[in-house]
Amino acid sequence: MAEAATSALSRTLKQFRDFALKGNVVDLAFAVIIGAAFAKVVDSLVKDIIMPIIGMVGSADFSNYFLPLSRNVTATNLADAQKQGPVLAWGSFATYVVNFVIVAAALFLLFKVISNLKNRLAHEVPAEVLPTRQEVLLAEIRDLLARDRI
Repeated sequence: MAEAATSALSRTLKQFRDFALKGNVVDLAFAVIIGAAFAKVVDSLVKDIIMPIIGMVGSADFSNYFLPLSRNVTATNLADAQKQGPVLAWGSFATYVVNFVIVAAALFLLFKVISNLKNRLAHEVPAEVLPTRQEVLLAEIRDLLARDRI
């Protein structure tokens, strides 16, 4: 009975190993890791560079913009205002929208670059392909037969 359980566990581990080492699973893992790193770069770009430029109209901290939905809210920053009552945190939402637009634009540009590269590669003239040994022999036989007919 213990031998059957060990055998079943061994089969399950082998199946898991085969699944985990498939190319598309490994590619997906790398894509998730790269995506997480890319998200941090985009977040920093939005928070540290773009939003301060946009926020020059009002203040440098764009995420603190809010609209109070209650007369009880008298605070001047978002964290304190949320403690006092309901607020519409439109500054945070605007930050996320700008973040989304930047990511979408970056992905669009990446897609365009990849598409252009694929189109270039598809239109390249392939290098001269050398005939195989079998093709050379068949050509020689054809030439000999043609010569003997005359």
